[in-house]
This record gives sequence, structure tokens and C-alpha cells, in this order.
Amino acid sequence: GSAAWVSASCMASCMAAPYQTPACRLLRMAVAHELVLVRHGETEWSRDRRHTGRTDLPLTDLGRRQADILAARLDRYTFARVLCSPLHRAADTCRRACPGAGVELCFDAVEWDYGIYEGRRTDDIRGDIPGWSVWTHDIIGGETVDDVGARADRVIERALATSGAVAVFAHAHFLRILGARWIGLAATAGRSFVLEPATVSVLGFEREERVIERWNDA
Repeated sequence: GSAAWVSASCMASCMAAPYQTPACRLLRMAVAHELVLVRHGETEWSRDRRHTGRTDLPLTDLGRRQADILAARLDRYTFARVLCSPLHRAADTCRRACPGAGVELCFDAVEWDYGIYEGRRTDDIRGDIPGWSVWTHDIIGGETVDDVGARADRVIERALATSGAVAVFAHAHFLRILGARWIGLAATAGRSFVLEPATVSVLGFEREERVIERWNDA
């Protein structure tokens, strides 16, 4: 294959410090082709635009139908690895969309811990804190945006260590941050990547460059 000439020492150095040399970039491209991001289907709180972090809500009836429709859209892929948040809304979406797949629960792929803002809407929070945004303000009792970015980086590393397409079933803010981190942006750049329920986004490569091939595809 295209990575056959890369030495074992280069392999080790690439895993420790990715993208430092052209050989390392080629190696990573050879083993990780596409990263397919799937946001879970609708829940009551996603429908109502309430921040849903670690609260483990089920899919609505619509959310379950959305997950079933995803199965046909993902049928074109043969995934080498399927990573899934352990929260029910993601796990149920994954089970319906990729029936029979060997799924790895991935605790790094859970949604942002919103602390005291869990279950609240941005508009309601702004009644108390004008201009409040999850992207710009301290998340009291929860995670910083960079904490979530560090988890996204670890998921990316797992994908890059896999030969073939990888699916990640997870949550809106987490996947938005992962998309930003994939192309080398700060975690806060996730604010610019809108992601609706039951959408598919595809990350990949153009030559040695990490790119977004498709985003928020319903």
C-alpha cells in the first residue's frame, strides 16, 4: 500500500507527534480515509433548544424515525470502526442507523457538560446574563470549551489510527468542536458549524490536507 515504505520508527514518531513530517502526513492519510459524523435524532430538549449535556434523554418518535432513515444513507459505507457516545440518544440512533455493526462506546464523545446551564435555553440564560453564549462565557460547574476540544482531539486520534472509514455517533456541540479541530481550528470555532439532529457530516483529506467534505447534510 501507499504507506508500505514508512519505517516502524516513523510510525512510532507519527503516533506521538502527528503531522510533523511529510512522511507522517502520508501515513495518516493512508490509514484514515473518511470520518463520518452523525448527530443523534431529535429529543424533547433538542426540539425545544435546551442545552442537553449529560442528561440521558431518549429519542422522540420523530427522532427514532430519523435514525431509521439514516440507515439507508449510511448503507454506502463499510465502516472499519464505529464509535458511539454511551448516552441513549446517540446509542439508539447508532443501533438503528448501523444495525449489526460492531460498536465501541466512546466516553470521549459525550456531549459538553453544561454545568448549571443544563436544561436551559440560551434566550432564558440571557435574561440573567446579557450576551451569554456557551462559546464565550464560563460554564459554571461544567467543562470549558477547551476541555471538550481535548476530548475531540482524542477521538480524532482514534480515527486516524484506524485503516478505513470511521463513524462517530454523538452530539451537536461535541461534533461541531470535532469538525473545527479536524481542520486545525480552535475549539471555539465550532460556533460557526451549525449541526441539526440526524445529520451526516464527512471529514476527509485533499492530498495531505484535512478537509470538510460535507457538513450538516440532512
